Amino acid sequence: MAHRPDFENKGKYRIFFGLNNEFTICYNDTKPISNNSWQAVNPLMKNLPIFMMQLSILIALTRILMLVLGPLRQPRFLSEILAGVLLGPSALGISALISSIISPFEGTLLLETMANLGVTFYMFLVGLEMDLTPIRKIGKTALSVSIAGIILPSIAGAGLHSLVRQQQKSTIRSPVMGAFFWSIALSVTSFPDLARILSDLKLMYTDLGKTALTAAVVSDLSCWFLLVVIVSLINGQQELYVAILVLFGMTIFWFMMRPFIYWTLKQISATSKESSTVDKHVYFILSLVLLCGYITELCGAHSMFGAFMLGLMIPGGELGISIMDKIEEYVVGILLPPTFMITGIRTNLEYIFADFSVGLVLLVVFLACCAKIVSTLLICLYFKCPKRDSLALGILMNTKGVLALIILNEGRNMKGLEQQTFSCIMAALMVMTIIIGPVVSFTHKSARHMKQYYHSNLEKSKPEAQLRVLACVHSTRNVSGLINLLQFSNATRKSPITVFAVHLVELAGRASAMIIFHDKSKTTDSGNNATREKAEAEQIASAFESFENDNHAVTVQPLTAVSPYASMHEDVSNFALDKLANIILIPFHKQPNAVGGWTDENLQHKQVNRNLLATAPCTVGLLVDRGLTSTFNQESQNGMRECRIAMLFVEGPDDREALAYAWRMAGTPSLILTVVRFLPGKDVSESTDNFEDEFDQSGILTAMFEREKQKQLDDDYLNEFRFRTMHDQSIAYIEKQVNGGDQIVSTITSVYNDFDLYVVGRGNGIKSPLTAGLSNWSDSPELGPLGETLTSTDFESPPSVLVVQQSATLPTGSKKLKMFGNSSHSAMETFVNHRRSDDGYY
Repeated sequence: MAHRPDFENKGKYRIFFGLNNEFTICYNDTKPISNNSWQAVNPLMKNLPIFMMQLSILIALTRILMLVLGPLRQPRFLSEILAGVLLGPSALGISALISSIISPFEGTLLLETMANLGVTFYMFLVGLEMDLTPIRKIGKTALSVSIAGIILPSIAGAGLHSLVRQQQKSTIRSPVMGAFFWSIALSVTSFPDLARILSDLKLMYTDLGKTALTAAVVSDLSCWFLLVVIVSLINGQQELYVAILVLFGMTIFWFMMRPFIYWTLKQISATSKESSTVDKHVYFILSLVLLCGYITELCGAHSMFGAFMLGLMIPGGELGISIMDKIEEYVVGILLPPTFMITGIRTNLEYIFADFSVGLVLLVVFLACCAKIVSTLLICLYFKCPKRDSLALGILMNTKGVLALIILNEGRNMKGLEQQTFSCIMAALMVMTIIIGPVVSFTHKSARHMKQYYHSNLEKSKPEAQLRVLACVHSTRNVSGLINLLQFSNATRKSPITVFAVHLVELAGRASAMIIFHDKSKTTDSGNNATREKAEAEQIASAFESFENDNHAVTVQPLTAVSPYASMHEDVSNFALDKLANIILIPFHKQPNAVGGWTDENLQHKQVNRNLLATAPCTVGLLVDRGLTSTFNQESQNGMRECRIAMLFVEGPDDREALAYAWRMAGTPSLILTVVRFLPGKDVSESTDNFEDEFDQSGILTAMFEREKQKQLDDDYLNEFRFRTMHDQSIAYIEKQVNGGDQIVSTITSVYNDFDLYVVGRGNGIKSPLTAGLSNWSDSPELGPLGETLTSTDFESPPSVLVVQQSATLPTGSKKLKMFGNSSHSAMETFVNHRRSDDGYY
């Protein structure tokens, strides 16, 4: 146990009563003599260089820690708070020379001023990106988790603070009101930091992620309400009427300014459609942030409360997006770091043990970490949720982040926390943050680790089995083609189709990926509260719901994924795993024009498609839509016009997968399916040896064996298809011998050129002598040689093309699949059934 000093010398500073709520610092400061009444040296010019040095060192140290802790799945917040602690008296600040240079006491005033300004603008951004929509649709589990996550941690915080206070050997103990700040700090769940963690772990769009985000919104709002009351009571010398007046004033402020902002934005959008009009009002809103902060300071509360309320009042449309894009990086990267510096200076881990034993400190940290976890576990077990998800949810609700620091610093500013108790609770917050990423990653990545060895393929399923489709759309232009393709997929009561319609939205300039919730009751936001993404998402959801209403054997679940294009394929793959999809349907990155060419090529969408084809856990269908909608809606004299579909079979697993999907489509009324198998002619057979010379000599036998194996699989699957469809008049099977890619193209253009849709395999990883010449000039390898040929060949009426690829091959660890032995399929079936039984339990 450390000895508690009465004073401490640090270079030119002498600190008296360094452990108490208040302490005195004495130092000599020489000032130049001036005959004028005004001082000769501007204090701002003296402290500003110190602030710039502190900010530069803090940002550089934070970046270094992010590089070190990033692979350990630690959030940015931990790097920021550790950087502040390392620069404080707990580490580098021990040295009198370093502390006098990096964190001199005379520069603290400017540092705290900038920290308060940063907190004010940060809370404005928190309110701006917080969506209150989930509160209207909150479920019993999320509501119960949020309520229990406030009550039990509040009791634990008060109890632990009382325990620590009783163990203090100081003559001046921690004030009783510090228990309120401990309670609120343990109860709060930082919504922005939780959203970032869920986005990094790719759990944002799972049921677990939705429940955590919804509970976090309720928890945040409740804790901020309690903090307003506590701050108002303390500022009002514990007079209750002061808190009532503050809350009454803020309520009037909400109901008066919010309608005015909505009316103003409505008038702006009605008078001008130019985007520059929005930019002109961004600076007015930023000035309004300071005004709202000033008003709440006059009311007796901190300026951050007014800024937070203003952020909640700003609609999430063009104005909200423009504000986030313009100031988010500056606020988070420049204005907010002084808060971490102040927190680090106020944290002295060595002083914790001046009055407390190591066992007591460990007990306090452990109980503080367990409060949220235990409360969440009890609620989830009451609702009979899986234990794995219950544990992960409890740990996720322990996400503290910047909001907890703001609460503790406010308690320190109001003399509710002295250095020992402040440092003790800070140690607990850091431990909470450290365990979140690794534990949740282990509990849920292990489930996906098991599922990744089970790649769903249509070839292995029965044509009449239930089909689970993940239909991805970037915009409303992709909707009609995908819906009509799904209409061809033969949904019946014996073989229903479940469609997960995913709207892919780019995450651009937002700090966290806030999920867009859809509700079949069609509860829409009023006024201008709906953003462009939400409006487009509603149109997409409405189109798929109309498709569901017209087809009683179809179930549709609209979803939205908001992520950067670089990692968007990971969200889609995770959706496919969580929803146990059989096939992912994605649109081609080019849009057709009226003359048969292409327009509006989106290279980012192209990269998403390529990444998805390389990593997808199930079958992928890439649709090149060139009029599939008009074909389906045309009617003939006998009713609906027949739709003619051709499946072109060459060889390999992708072609078998394409045939499996075409087989599924064959039962659709008014649909004619023609399967054309291209077989190698005599010339191709004679040149096979030359073709095999392209392989390395050591791999010739392996390549020959694999080719024979695939050929046998092709023959077996085609024979089964022919046997089971031999009496179906809507299905025709044809074999054609060709000697190369040129003959395939000529055969298609001369004989098979009048089809509405072509279904082909991508041929990924297959070097076929029949298509070898087609891939020499490939511009879109994601279509495969045959698919690209069909999209580039001149047809009188350009057809639509569906390119199918079997689930991506495991890059490494294929041997691990053998560990399941012969029971792997049954074990995975048990797992799949368990997951399906848990769908929607939140």
